[in-house]
Amino acid sequence: MKKKGFHKKRACKFCGSSSMKINYKDQKSLKYFITERGKIIPRRISGNCAKHQREMNTAIKRARILALLPFASSFSRF
Repeated sequence: MKKKGFHKKRACKFCGSSSMKINYKDQKSLKYFITERGKIIPRRISGNCAKHQREMNTAIKRARILALLPFASSFSRF
């Protein structure tokens, strides 16, 4: 039989403190929500609520367009 693990639900950092804002110009805070390969970390791992995850995705994509964040890592296969 498989045992189901009990995981504590993560609280959204942005709902908890009103001082934290999501801004596409703030690279340091956005880097926490992308992997080293440049992928956006999903909500179940980051602990964001749905509203703030959508805002985070938009901010990351805007930062990529403006070349503040990379689309992908500089990893080369060959």
